[in-house]
Parts: sequence; structure tokens; C-alpha cells
Amino acid sequence: MAEQIQAGKRQRELFIKKSTRVAASYLSRAKALSEMPDAAKPFFDVLENTYVKLMDIPKDGHRKCIGTLCVMVPAELVYAAGAMPVRLCSGSYTAYSIGDDYIPRDACPLVKAVMGFGQIGALPAFDHCSLLVAPVTCDCKKKLAGVIDSVKNTVPLHIPPLKKEDADTEVFLRELYRLIPILEKETGREITAQSLAEGINMVGEAQYEMSEFLRYRKHDPALLHGTQVMAIMNAYSYMPVKMWAGQMHKLNLEMRLRMEQERFVGRKNQPRILITGSPIAFPNIKIPLLIEEMGGILAADETCMGERGLYDPVSVIDPGFDGMMRALASRYTKPCTCPVFVDNSQRVYRIRQMIKEHKIQGVVYHVLRGCLVYDYEYQIMEDELGKLDIPIIRVESDYNEEDVEQLRIRMEAFIELIKLKEYAKQK
Repeated sequence: MAEQIQAGKRQRELFIKKSTRVAASYLSRAKALSEMPDAAKPFFDVLENTYVKLMDIPKDGHRKCIGTLCVMVPAELVYAAGAMPVRLCSGSYTAYSIGDDYIPRDACPLVKAVMGFGQIGALPAFDHCSLLVAPVTCDCKKKLAGVIDSVKNTVPLHIPPLKKEDADTEVFLRELYRLIPILEKETGREITAQSLAEGINMVGEAQYEMSEFLRYRKHDPALLHGTQVMAIMNAYSYMPVKMWAGQMHKLNLEMRLRMEQERFVGRKNQPRILITGSPIAFPNIKIPLLIEEMGGILAADETCMGERGLYDPVSVIDPGFDGMMRALASRYTKPCTCPVFVDNSQRVYRIRQMIKEHKIQGVVYHVLRGCLVYDYEYQIMEDELGKLDIPIIRVESDYNEEDVEQLRIRMEAFIELIKLKEYAKQK
């Protein structure tokens, strides 16, 4: 027994050493990209505190933390219950290796990383969550909800496969109503019409600041590196929403000043890339970094760990409790472009729209190994972008650094292809 305990301690120490080293390395590379705004530094500090210093996340008062395993858990509802949502989708390579002992070999690495943190007990952001809410968006998430329940009390949240009809929204609405007493029991606070309205307003402030920020992100030449933007969006997972919105407001002021002073991080002829597909969860930001280290500019992202999470605000028509609940159910299903839905034509429309607004010249389609729902839609996206004469590359990766050099070569070739294509247009 003593030997097992000692072995467990050694494994935990080795885990912490490796995981903090990788997180610190990726943070350092992201910061090293030119001209990082001063107002962006607090977001990086949060990621450093969470993954490198292994500190608890900053809290808004004495709120309990509720872990969420997908962007489809309404943060507004968690705040209404007097708690703070903490999105636990992680890109930790070391946690992934631990989770590999508990999850089947071909399963998604993100799911393995979540399971790894559950088993090793070395991430305060995970450990201090008193409850997990796991939307069933794929088979891996479905089984994870069952397996990780042995580590932490977990509530599965059913996501309807369809979203066009009102009856589809009703399915999700019933799930949200089922979640209410569970949250209330966990926090000891009743969710009322007033607290729900306050939760909607809190998240709405962040969504407003995000909409302002997107205006600056569309600027050509770029005012900010896209890798740094993705770090900022990942920091949203570990910050109280008011703190995140307040810091984003400061960043928007700095972006406006940069635009007035013409302080750009990109060149006018620099290939503008959009990334879409599987989640880009910190510290697994190797694809965004490779795009920009190889000479491209990550001008936009259509990922659930990026701007998609704060893109659409809740539209409340009926201010009554049921009216607000219906508005939440509608917001988290109808505009969502996650491939969990059978008909996902909205995603094609959204990406076409982003290509136009952000002046995109090439698309990187990111697929985590084992992430079948996103991989399934690659052919559709390739066909649609072919009609627009926009180059696209499918990039499959795992949670390790073994594929970095191969990815670097492919990314460099893709960016050179875009340059040659644009040069040919100008002749």
C-alpha cells in the first residue's frame, strides 16, 4: 500500500512538471508574437495562473464553481443560481496521457484530457468545481458523462439532434428546466425571474464587448494576432464574466487607439486565414501558432472555444420567467453551428459570411483525432469553399508534439499556395 501511495505521488509530481512546462511554453510563444496589447496581458495571466502556477480561478464573491463541458451549457442559468461556470474543455497533453488509461484509444483527446484531470487531481479549476454539467454533443461526451461521474457528480444535458422547429427547442427547454432544481440544490439559491434577468445581463455585457472587439478584428491589416485572440477567448473559461467583460472593454479602447495610430501586427498582403473545426482548447494552441509563425495571420475563427461562444446574445421578448427560459433555449440551439445537429447548413452560411467580412484567403479545417462529428463535415465545407475559390486544408492533430514538424511543413506550403494564388490574381 505504501509503495502504491509513493508511486501515485511520483506520478502526480511528474504530471505537474510536464503539464506546467508545456503550458508555459505555449504561453511564451503566443506572447512573443509581435505587438501584444497591454490590455491583453491580464487574460494571459489568468491562463498562466490556471495552468502553470496551478492557482484557483478568480471568483466573483463566494460563488460556487460549476464545471461545464461544452459551450452549450447556458452560463446565464449558472450565474442565476449564484454560481460561476468554469468551462473544463482542456488541451493539456499530459492530462490526455493520463486519460488514455481510462478512455478507449480512438476517443477524442479533449475527452481524455478532461478525464485525466479528474483522475490526477492537480488542477484547482477542476478540483474546486462541485458539479459538472456535460451536454451530450457526441458519443465521446455521452460516455464521458457516465465515466467521470465516478470522480465528480456529473449531470448529462441532452441536446436535440434537430433545431429548426419550435418542438426541437422545446426538447432543450425541458432539459434546462430539469437542470434548475439541480443547480438550486447545489448552490442553495433559488433561480428567480430577477436572478435570471441578472444572469442574462451579465453575459450580455460580455457579448456586447465581444461584438465591439470583432469590429477591430476584421481590420486589414490586422491589429492583433489571432493566436492571442484565441488565448483571450480561452481565458473566458476561467474568469468571472464581469471581470472578463471589463478587461475586454479596456482591450477595445486599446484597439481603437491602435487603429487611429495605424499600429498593425500584420502586413497588407499577408495571407488572412480562418480556422474552423474541432475546439482549440488551451494549452493546445499549436495550430494557431503555426499559422502565424509560418507567415499567415489568423484573421478569424469559427470554433466553440473561440468567438462562437459569445457571438449571439439572448433575445428576450417576454420578460417573464418562462419567456426568458425560452429565449435561452432558442439562443443555445437555433444559431448554434455545432455539427451535433443533423442539418448544419447554417454553419456553411456563417463561414461564407465570415470569409467576406474578414477578407479571408484560406481556411484551415482542424480535426482532433477521433472527432468524427467535425470530420464528417469536411467534405461539405471543401465543396462549398471550392465554389468560392477559397483554398482549404484539412489538418488532423492529437494532443502531443510529435506531429508539429509535419504540420509545420504543411502549413508553410498552404500559406505559400495562398501567396502564389493572390499574386496570380494581381497580374
